[in-house]
Amino acid sequence: MSRRAPSRTFAALRVRNFRLYFVGQLVSVSGTWMQSVAQGWLLLQLTGSSLDLGIALALGNLPMLVFGSYGGLIVDRLAKRRILYATQSSAGLLALTLGILVSTGDATVGWVYVMAGLLGIVNLFDLPARQAFVQEMVGRDLVANAVSLNSVLMNAGRLIGPSIAAIFITVIGTAGCFYANSISYVAVLVALVMMDGSAFHPLHTVERERGQLRRGLRYVLETPVLRTTILAVAVVGTFAFNFTVTLPLLVHTTFHQRSAVHYGLLLGAMGLGAIFGGLGVARRSRPTTGLLIGLATGFGVFMTAASLAPTLLLAELAMVPTGAFSIAFMSTANALLQLNSSQSMRGRVMALYGIAFMGTTPIGAPLIGYVISVTNPRMGLFVGAGLTLATAAGLAWRHRSMSRGAALEAAVS
Repeated sequence: MSRRAPSRTFAALRVRNFRLYFVGQLVSVSGTWMQSVAQGWLLLQLTGSSLDLGIALALGNLPMLVFGSYGGLIVDRLAKRRILYATQSSAGLLALTLGILVSTGDATVGWVYVMAGLLGIVNLFDLPARQAFVQEMVGRDLVANAVSLNSVLMNAGRLIGPSIAAIFITVIGTAGCFYANSISYVAVLVALVMMDGSAFHPLHTVERERGQLRRGLRYVLETPVLRTTILAVAVVGTFAFNFTVTLPLLVHTTFHQRSAVHYGLLLGAMGLGAIFGGLGVARRSRPTTGLLIGLATGFGVFMTAASLAPTLLLAELAMVPTGAFSIAFMSTANALLQLNSSQSMRGRVMALYGIAFMGTTPIGAPLIGYVISVTNPRMGLFVGAGLTLATAAGLAWRHRSMSRGAALEAAVS
């Protein structure tokens, strides 16, 4: 049994195309987190305002909120690898531009807003394409495992990136983080080029027709597991996943630390926990709604603990299980959606997942930023934790109701 568990945990990595993708994304995501830390720290240096942090985060996700379904429809129509060539190249160029602006002293809050908005447009197509591309690489049987491992690499980047970013900011300044991120996208492009196209499991693409967006939305609304999962992700994504707003302010305002090192340590602690959470979920063969409920509960409990931590060290320790439960929750939700949606609807379903997770940030980030501005950073975390626990309770109630209804139907028949 001890031999089979590691094999099951890393099963998707036996697929060569996914291994290439995994390594390329690990490099790229580390660079992305370096940029995220640098951008937050740059805004604090420019204004020191929690509202500006929230606005920048919101602008980066506004395109997903407004046009997310359209992005998913484009992904359903086109080859996923071709889309990724375009989006990854564009993201690299944007990071390079921001680095040049910082180096020349021309970086302003306005330019940060513009770059964040343009990156949001790129992510409008990149996010659903990456989500759907996972199944093309590994096939349906391994998709749940691959999604979990993908979450592990995303959070390995969260562990590695902020740690390197803290060193870069201290030694050479924030511009170095943006340059490093621009270079990191080369790893993904090289991985895409090296993949064996004949080994893909191509998803069904759809022809251009009228009413496809409405059909995608109707499909989700009429499928209970998709509907409830996306609703849960929407609430948690809106109010809990605002760590690039709450954590720098927790360090800067609550614990009176002026060094980026402590911000990097908080994100690193969360990333370390997320790796364990992703690996734990990867060992399960199939996700369930019951598992989703338990993970949401754990996320809310430990996020509450982080908000109440009396010292920075205890906050860092609390962020380890917070990271574990948060990423396990999102990985399980992602896999539930992929396994319960048809191939022809996959891009649109995953685009709605992107809207629920990232697209709601334009609503949640300014709200949490405002809450912090009139109270304190602890309250920003506490509000997200409370609504996550409320979501878990709502999921549990709905799950019990559906189970009871199914049992009654079985008894009658």
